[in-house]
Amino acid sequence: MSRFLYILVVVTPLLFSCKDEHDKTEVHQEQKPKNILFIAVDDLRPELNFYGAKHIQSPYLDKLASESLVFNRAYCNIPVCGASRASLLTGIRPTRKRFMDYSTRADVDVPHAISLPKFLKQNGYTTRSNGKIYHQIDDDSLAWDVIWFPKGNIRNYQLKKNIEENGNANLAVAGAAAFEMAEVVDTAYFDGKIAQRGIADLKKLKNGKQPFFLALGFMKPHLPFNAPKKYWDLYDRNQIKLPKNYVQPKTTPTEAFHNYGELRNYGNIPGKGDIPDDLAKELIHGYYACVSYVDAQIGLVLDELKRLDLEDDTIVVLWGDHGWNLGDHKLWCKHVTFETALRTPLILKVPGKTNGQTTDAITEYIDIYPSLAELVGLKGVPETVEGKSFVPLLNGEKPKKDWAVSKFKDAVTLIKGDLFYTEWTKDDGVAYARMLFDHSTDPLELDNLAEKPEYREKVESLSKELREKWGKGFLSE
Repeated sequence: MSRFLYILVVVTPLLFSCKDEHDKTEVHQEQKPKNILFIAVDDLRPELNFYGAKHIQSPYLDKLASESLVFNRAYCNIPVCGASRASLLTGIRPTRKRFMDYSTRADVDVPHAISLPKFLKQNGYTTRSNGKIYHQIDDDSLAWDVIWFPKGNIRNYQLKKNIEENGNANLAVAGAAAFEMAEVVDTAYFDGKIAQRGIADLKKLKNGKQPFFLALGFMKPHLPFNAPKKYWDLYDRNQIKLPKNYVQPKTTPTEAFHNYGELRNYGNIPGKGDIPDDLAKELIHGYYACVSYVDAQIGLVLDELKRLDLEDDTIVVLWGDHGWNLGDHKLWCKHVTFETALRTPLILKVPGKTNGQTTDAITEYIDIYPSLAELVGLKGVPETVEGKSFVPLLNGEKPKKDWAVSKFKDAVTLIKGDLFYTEWTKDDGVAYARMLFDHSTDPLELDNLAEKPEYREKVESLSKELREKWGKGFLSE
């Protein structure tokens, strides 16, 4: 046999064998589900650069947004942390009796539901919860392979005075301040520890055989507004202004306002009446500092994701559990149905599909569950899930729905187009107060149209539509 013929006979099968193995590897890689990095941020308003707030310093979130699909009109279904998280993670709407307040537990209110992390776990995902994902740390515990939360005082003070006054109390009942500016390193506060835990987990998960669902729940900018001094130094107090809607118009129902008891718990906050202007600006300053602080911690995690070459294999979704009134309507809270409490930041980065797009499609938080399931190729989403996938938006298609419904206590809000319509209802569904804002002419929600004669037919139409869309069993379940 000639030397050439020998090479042809021996080597050719090896070449086809290598090609076949290469093809198998490519198919295997294509079929492997994407990882999910699931980032929750407590009380984060959409007051960020990529939403038009040029005074905020959040370079890492800005970079993430430039690689993502940014939702301009995402709304939580209930503006209080425990209930919002339980609703989002189960994909189930709140009702008059379900998902009520901060202490809500998903495994109590909807024990039959299969949550997003449980659904992923059942489908081969490694699931880890770090920091504040559910409000109750051990809620839905069977959904997670690991649950971790930093040890220490939940309000996480560093200054000796605040530590002594607050002790180990869950709320600042002992008189500690509503904000703190301490000369400490980032890991002195919980969010620094949560970021480091996330980085450690990414290193562990990198070589795992299973795809992962890594949930990181950051605590700031939730009260108290505590952050290392260097983040306070990013802002000039003299440049901070009170919001343009720092007013409570007489046309707005009194039911829309309250004494924002969460903030009143703190020792340096007056028990009633308006917050003095200087103190109001100090609170705003503290909130901004916390946003920049948590931005830096998220940046560390995203940098590690890239360093570990996990970016192309990982979907990143970042969300705030609800908005927050930072003096808007002279309120300092989330517990209302103004847009400032309902509208939220939502960013979705899908490798190969997103690169800085934005959408004005109205999106509800219950839509996140079915969307992530579709993005990782999972079928059989539980029938209890009431949200609709927004994945078509990634393909330039029209959304499946153009409305959202949110509630808090007796108030229920229908968001449709530029209209924000709220009713306060009794147990039987009969309304006892209303407000309607048209954001095309009144984005600050200062002119309640609901009681104006010329809007009577519109109010009747919206009232009927609200009842059609607030969900099955809203009054009874």
